[in-house]
Amino acid sequence: TDVTSSKEDVEQDLLRILSYQAESAITQGNNQEAVVYIQRCKEILLRLPKDTAFLSLLCYNFGVDMYHLRKFEDSAFWLSQSYDIGKMNAKYAPGSEVLAKVLRLLATVYLEWDCQRFQDKALNAVSLANKECVSAFGLYLKIRILLTSGASDNHIRAGLNEMLESEASLEVCLNTVKLLMAEDREVLAFEYLKRMCQHFESSPDLGTALVLHIELLLQRGKELLGKQKIEDIITGHYTGKQLTPQALTTLHVMLWDKAANHFETSNYSEALQWYNYSLSFFKAGQMEPNLAKLQRNRASCFLQLKQLEKAKEAIKEAERCDPDCIFTQFSVYKIAVQENNMEKGTCKTLYFHFVGVCVCVCVLVCVLVTAWNLALQCESSPDRMRDFFVLSYQLSQLCPPDRTLLMGQRTCLLMAAAASLELCRKSPHSTQTEELTQALEHIQICWEIWKTLKASGSFPADPTDSLLLLYEFEARAKLNDPKVETIVESVLELENVEAKVLETIAALAMEPPAHFPLLCKKALRVALSLHKKQPQPDLAHCSKCVHSLIKLSLPSGVSEVEAHVLEEVWDYYEEALSIIASAPDDFAVMETLWLLTRAWNTGILLYSLAQYPEAEKWCGLAMSFVRHLGTLQESYETQMSGLYSEILDRLDKEKRNRNMEE
Repeated sequence: TDVTSSKEDVEQDLLRILSYQAESAITQGNNQEAVVYIQRCKEILLRLPKDTAFLSLLCYNFGVDMYHLRKFEDSAFWLSQSYDIGKMNAKYAPGSEVLAKVLRLLATVYLEWDCQRFQDKALNAVSLANKECVSAFGLYLKIRILLTSGASDNHIRAGLNEMLESEASLEVCLNTVKLLMAEDREVLAFEYLKRMCQHFESSPDLGTALVLHIELLLQRGKELLGKQKIEDIITGHYTGKQLTPQALTTLHVMLWDKAANHFETSNYSEALQWYNYSLSFFKAGQMEPNLAKLQRNRASCFLQLKQLEKAKEAIKEAERCDPDCIFTQFSVYKIAVQENNMEKGTCKTLYFHFVGVCVCVCVLVCVLVTAWNLALQCESSPDRMRDFFVLSYQLSQLCPPDRTLLMGQRTCLLMAAAASLELCRKSPHSTQTEELTQALEHIQICWEIWKTLKASGSFPADPTDSLLLLYEFEARAKLNDPKVETIVESVLELENVEAKVLETIAALAMEPPAHFPLLCKKALRVALSLHKKQPQPDLAHCSKCVHSLIKLSLPSGVSEVEAHVLEEVWDYYEEALSIIASAPDDFAVMETLWLLTRAWNTGILLYSLAQYPEAEKWCGLAMSFVRHLGTLQESYETQMSGLYSEILDRLDKEKRNRNMEE
């Protein structure tokens, strides 16, 4: 019995050492070396099944790392290993939710690698995942794979039925409709959309689906059906079935686009009908600049249709909503001249002078707006987007300065800076300096404009300060400019700084070529503090901050750890335990498992370095996470308690040996 126990002890230690060596090999890019270590671990696992979940999770993490590096073949190998190991022993397996997650990622790898070549493997993986633990994401992934592999409508229809039966969210179903349309499965998309609207009939967000339905009908030239749907929505609007503000805004934009297209082709009656649909959603007496613009557009249609009285009524409403607008006054003059009303028109000469001025202003504004719109249309081309926003800013300098103009200039420069930074991210390292320098130029001019604007009045809840600081931080960090520390201080001095701003700072501090780990940790610590001060702390964000702090301070694959680093990381672990204790049911099990594994591996590393008291401390810390593993608790408790006892016994032996030597 003693011999057997001793052999198990040796194999247990060997398994831990081999797994640690595999992790180190992956970190150093030696994938084949890691494969050899894990294969030896699997051989030991046949005799020590209690480590099944641990080894399965380790392979899953390797698969995730390879996926992020776009090494699909290696990723598929490790994820397959993770699943196979997880199925080796049902008693000590990591659980169906974890195995389903492994399989979904494996299916995604096959899909992104080469779906035509690996469609059977991808479908098999996602089908197994949905059998292990069905989820909306798994069902959506199955539809993606079926579409990409060119499956028949009947196969896809079966997948869509599964999704509705599984009570997937409205958002997931809408994304599925968009996916079907993108893959030219129009019949299926409309069929599914109709069923979806029936399924979510009582949902307050049903309007989002209805608006999407209209959008798709109009895109396919089915205007008559689209109009019927719009009229149904208008009826619902006045019978207690209002759209959400976001859905209503989307619908207004759609209606105006259709009207503008008809106006450009001289189909004024049709244009008027689409504008009238938009008008139906405004309350009587409502005051809003958009309503003034809508009434001006309606007046233009009436004038083209020679309906002068109706044009006058529309312009009267526009004047009520926005009396100082030059475009409204221009429309008043146009109507006055058509009426031969000299009191309003003053005289032909004055009128033509006025028209001349208006034309000049209109042309300038039109060119400016065109540059702006072209910039927005160039989302996939950051260099063009930047150039058009810069052009829009330059044209605006020819206009008389006022508060509205300055706000437009600020937005142009912000967008130009953002486009320059995006271009930098996509450029080779050798050409990044020029893009970053340009971004800084836009940012500096924007700061000056923003100071002028702030001097003219207050801007509560305006994000400009945060955006400018974020953009400047990114540019200077990638230029390795020491001023980044000053920018972080400026961020911390902002009134009501948001945690997400600091989280972004932290991410940018480590985005290559930037490398400022100390600033990253500083930002994360403050972000964590802000999250904790909320009336209802966001545990997911708190957990993410702690995870990043631990990962930064204690990277995987290291061969030694300094004492002050261990002390720092220990504080982060205590923070993690307090977060879990505050809401144990809301903390992700996979995150708890990651914390446990990292603490345990640290203990094993310290043990291998003969730092026995520290090893005992860190293994004990890992044990404190076991009770928070939910369905995995029993499995890990059994295997880790034995290991922990063995470590304690060995530590006692080491202490006794040292005492005897002394």
